Amino acid sequence: MTKKERAFEIAKRLDHYFPDPPIPLHHKDPYTLLIAVLLSAQCTDERVNKITPVLFEKADNPQDMVDLGRENIQDIIRPCGLSPMKSKGIYGLSQILLERYEGEVPNQMDLLEELPAVGHKTASVVMCQAFGQPAFPVDTHIHRLAWRWKLSTGKNVDRTEKDLKAIFPESLWNRLHLQMIYFGRQYCPARGHVPEICPICKDFGRKSLFKQK
Repeated sequence: MTKKERAFEIAKRLDHYFPDPPIPLHHKDPYTLLIAVLLSAQCTDERVNKITPVLFEKADNPQDMVDLGRENIQDIIRPCGLSPMKSKGIYGLSQILLERYEGEVPNQMDLLEELPAVGHKTASVVMCQAFGQPAFPVDTHIHRLAWRWKLSTGKNVDRTEKDLKAIFPESLWNRLHLQMIYFGRQYCPARGHVPEICPICKDFGRKSLFKQK
């Protein structure tokens, strides 16, 4: 089976298990999504979704966020971890949005990546989930699944993203990104994974996985 054929079969199974995957981070517009994605770094979506209502009640737009102040932001988001860095990023990008973009989040990848604390993955999530533009955000979890399913041999997320974009049609990128997230959580976790019963690994996974204890 070629990589393209394997990708087609995997996409069919993802469609079966998660035909209409919701966006996991709660938000109401591009700005609140951007903040939520930034907070999700090394933090679970579940925890972020508990913290953002508290934060957004006080500040759900760049002006209110700047008015709230970095110290107050840090106090609120502390449960998400890395609060000094994240609060600095949130405060800084909010200032830039006011100064350069009239308070609006730009819908261009390169402009998003110029914002403080916004890396390529965060920008990709905003592009596809807020603006509906084709993107394939790859985090360590999707990176792991792509390797397990023999879709990529990439040593890093950047290489894996290129591999996935090359084998899947652009029209599927946004949905596949979410499908892989949900499938990985439920059926193909990093720890305690049983390849023999995983709906994808049992047929398309690397044989080496079956030797893992």
